[in-house]
Amino acid sequence: MLNQTEVSEFILLGLTDIQGLQHFFFISFLLLYLTSLLGNGAIVTMVISEPRLHTPMYFFLGNLSCLDIFYSTVTVPKMLSGFLFGHQPISFGGCLAQLHFFHFLGSTEAVLLATMAYDHYVAICNPLRYTLVMSPRTCLLLAVASWSTGFVHAMVHSVMTSQLSFCGHNHIHHFFCDIKPLLNLACSSTSLNMTLLNVVTTSIALGPFTLIVLSYLYIISFLFYKVRSQEERWKPFSTCASHLTVVALLYIPVFFNYTPPASGSFPKRDVQVSLMYSAVTPALNPLIYTLRNQEVRSALKKMLGRKLFPGGK
Repeated sequence: MLNQTEVSEFILLGLTDIQGLQHFFFISFLLLYLTSLLGNGAIVTMVISEPRLHTPMYFFLGNLSCLDIFYSTVTVPKMLSGFLFGHQPISFGGCLAQLHFFHFLGSTEAVLLATMAYDHYVAICNPLRYTLVMSPRTCLLLAVASWSTGFVHAMVHSVMTSQLSFCGHNHIHHFFCDIKPLLNLACSSTSLNMTLLNVVTTSIALGPFTLIVLSYLYIISFLFYKVRSQEERWKPFSTCASHLTVVALLYIPVFFNYTPPASGSFPKRDVQVSLMYSAVTPALNPLIYTLRNQEVRSALKKMLGRKLFPGGK
C-alpha cells in the first residue's frame, strides 16, 4: 500500500489569477458586500424598531435579512482576501466550518422563502383568519423550523465530509469550501456523499420550491375566480412581486448547481453560479424589498430622518 499523507489544509484558488481582474473583482465584490451588510442591517433594524412592521410578513423578512448578512459573510471576506493576497490557505476544520455554515444558511433561506409564500397565501386567500392562523407563536415556530431544517441538512453533509480521507492534491478550484470540489479531492469512496448530495440537497431545494409554486397557484386561482375587480387583483400581485423576484434569484442558480447529477461537474460554471447566490443575491434582496414596498420605504425614510435630524419631529 502506498504511503499517503493526510491533508491538514486546503488552498482556495479563487476566481482568477489575472492581476488586473483581481483588483476589479475586489472593488466590485467589496461594494456588493457592503451593500448587503448595510441594506440587510437597515431592514433588520426597521423591523425591530418600527411598530407598524411588527407583522408576520416583516418578521419573516427580518429573518431573511439577518440570514443574508451571515450568508455573504461566510464566503465573501475570504474571497476578498484572496483578491489581495493570492491563493488562500484554509485549515481542514475551517473548511468544514465554512461548508457547514454555507449549506446551513442556504437551505434555511430556501425553507424560509417557502414559509413566506405560505404567509402570502393565508393573507390573500384567508384574510379573515389571517391573525388566527399566523399568530406570533405560529410565526416563531415556522422560523425555528426553517433554521432547524437548514442546520440538520448542513450537519449531515459536514459530518459525512469529515469522515472522508484527503491526501495528495489539496488545491480547491473555488473561492470557498463547497461539497463538490471537496469530494473531487477525496482519496476514499465518495459514493454515499454523492447520493446524499443528489437526493437530500435536491429534496431541500425542490421541497420548498414545490410549496412556493403551490402557494402561488392557489393565490392566482383565488384572485381569478373570487376577485372581480382588475385593480383588486393587481394589488396582491404587486405585493408578491418582491418575494417572487427573490425566489427566482435564489432558485435559478441553485438548480444549475445542485439539482443535476453531482458527477457531471463543471467547475467554472459552478464557481460562477455560486457567486450569484452567495455574493450578489444577498446584496439585491434589500434593494428589491425597499424599491417595491411602500411600507418599507416609509419606515426607512422615518428611520433615516430620526438619525439625521434627531431633534426634528
